[in-house]
Amino acid sequence: MIYRWLFLFVLLWSACKKSNPTAPALPAADYLHAAQKKLTDLIITDIFTPPVASRVYVYPLLAAYEAGKFVKPNAVSITNQLHGFDEMPTPEADKTYDFTLAAIKALCATAPKVIFSVKDLENFENQTLPKLKKTTTDEIYNRSIDFGQRVANTILKRLKTDQYAQTRGMERFVVQANVPGRWVPTPPDYADGVEPHWAKMQPLLMDSAAQCPAAPAAPYSEDPDSPFWREVKEVYEISKNITPEQESIITFWDDNPFVSRHKGHLMFQDKKMTPGGHWLAICQLFLKEKKMGFYESLQAYALTSLAIHEAFISCWEEKYRTTRLRPETVISAKIDKEWHPYLVTPPFPAYTSGHSTISAAAAEVLTHLFGDDQQFTDTTEKEYGLPVRSFTSFRQAALEASMSRLYAGIHFRSDCEAGNAQGKKVGQLVVSRVR
Repeated sequence: MIYRWLFLFVLLWSACKKSNPTAPALPAADYLHAAQKKLTDLIITDIFTPPVASRVYVYPLLAAYEAGKFVKPNAVSITNQLHGFDEMPTPEADKTYDFTLAAIKALCATAPKVIFSVKDLENFENQTLPKLKKTTTDEIYNRSIDFGQRVANTILKRLKTDQYAQTRGMERFVVQANVPGRWVPTPPDYADGVEPHWAKMQPLLMDSAAQCPAAPAAPYSEDPDSPFWREVKEVYEISKNITPEQESIITFWDDNPFVSRHKGHLMFQDKKMTPGGHWLAICQLFLKEKKMGFYESLQAYALTSLAIHEAFISCWEEKYRTTRLRPETVISAKIDKEWHPYLVTPPFPAYTSGHSTISAAAAEVLTHLFGDDQQFTDTTEKEYGLPVRSFTSFRQAALEASMSRLYAGIHFRSDCEAGNAQGKKVGQLVVSRVR
């Protein structure tokens, strides 16, 4: 008799456990943070250029938001406020879902279409979803997975129309070396211009690639009293008198995803986050430190990645329309033939600075979400062997990122200042048009 009652007790306990799932082993936001970090790791592994990396981030993070936003009553769709997206699926009113599961599934089902290392992502998904499965019933699990997949399918329909495939087959940028002031490839690799047709990508929010223009660049001139030549001399003088603090700033904000290092006849590569990846890492750092919830994290990732995506389109439209040369080209030809910048010059035109534009755009979104007085210590570069830096606000960090390019000798001051202003326009557009 005792054994029979014991057996019945075990059956009842098992049934109760199955019908009343326990809370996740980790806070829901932690699963999202892990998925966002996985995107960064895959971008580094697959060596995407910074503009392409912005595309890798934005679609999966929008998918996660659209599938997971229902944790907050009356949360609105972001993609329904953007261009080209179909109406997003909605959960059945009388059914129960695990929206953490749905969000992670939506992200993992979208990302394979924008990365190369699909197997690595599958491993992440296969390790993560079973952990969440333990916290719910089979019925809710299957329903949530299905919902996440349906959201991903809707996101992927928009992905196919963004002109990325078309820009892969377009012609190389035509270099006009005999035109004073025009960009030409730079040492040591003399690489072709990166993504010369990125402005032809379909914006998600902007009405056109030219909606957030920069102020006109100062015209090329070798007149010692001209605005342009004063900027040339400034870059040269800074390089000759660089301070330890400026060197720290340069290194911290380098964010070159795959830079060639040359030593004698040897060449090797350093891999780091892209500029957009650095700002999403800052976003994650802040979300974790402030213990922000799942919805707040979904929203912050989606809006920050959206601002970065639009900023790259805006910046690249300016770059390949203006086609301003780099400091290295004019300084080595007109001032000092042995001169080289502190960092390797990136292979695309100078105006406007990409770092400046996307940093300012991201900072505007983060300031809108969390305030202008948020002091933080950026530890996100530690895993790449770099020290930490502290900032009084997101905007102050963006300004430092911008000026790092002047100190490094790879941009003129106006590239940085105009880029910062351009990025602010993009960020303000995001926060003013997306509820």
